[in-house]
Amino acid sequence: MDRENEKCVMVIDESLPLGVIANTAAIMGITLGKEMPGVVGRDVEDMSGREHLGIIEFPVPILKGNPEIIRSIRSKLYEPDYSELTVVDFSDLAQGCRTYEEYEKKLLGVPEDSLQYLGVAICGPKKKVNKLTGSMGLLR
Repeated sequence: MDRENEKCVMVIDESLPLGVIANTAAIMGITLGKEMPGVVGRDVEDMSGREHLGIIEFPVPILKGNPEIIRSIRSKLYEPDYSELTVVDFSDLAQGCRTYEEYEKKLLGVPEDSLQYLGVAICGPKKKVNKLTGSMGLLR
C-alpha cells in the first residue's frame, strides 16, 4: 500500500447510540485488518520491556454520516469506477444477529436495497476515497 496516495475512512451513522457506533467501528476495523494485513505494524516494546501488539500504521478517520449518506456512498461503491477500493459495510441485519451462521442465512433472504447500513469503511486511492467522502466532517 502506497501510504502517500492511499486513504482509509469509516463513515458511521452519527445518530446511533455510542455503544453501537463503537461496535460498528470495531467490527469494520477487524475486517479491514483481515483484508489488509500489511497495514498492521510490527509488535513493539515499551521502555519497561512490555510487548504491545502492532496497530494500523496510519490514521483511519471516523466521519459522521446518516442513513441516507451511507446508503448513497454504499450504492456508488458497487459501480465499476470504485471496484479497486476495499469496502466493508455493517448493517442493521448484521448487528441483530447472534451468530455468523444466522447472519449468512438472513442475508441470503434480503435484497441489498432493504439493508440499513450503520457504517461503511473504505480504503484505496486517496482521490477516489476523497471523491466519496472529502466534504464530510469527523464524528466527535
